[in-house]
Amino acid sequence: MFMVLMGTVIIAGIVGYVSEKTGFTRNGILQSIIICVGGAFLAYFVKIMFGFGFRTPGINAIVASLGSLIIVPTHWRNR
Repeated sequence: MFMVLMGTVIIAGIVGYVSEKTGFTRNGILQSIIICVGGAFLAYFVKIMFGFGFRTPGINAIVASLGSLIIVPTHWRNR
């Protein structure tokens, strides 16, 4: 279980870095990585507690990271 958690963090960090480098987001590299890791942690713990998610932890990490990158910055954008 610990290795799955570490893999989730690594995948989320890679997704945050790649999304910033490709121009998908304009938050900054560190901010995008932090947002992705937070979303991936949330999805990981939801999967453990409720069993809700995709079959593989890697897909959960990717979908949660991209979802958090879409939701978090756009919520605070025009304030």
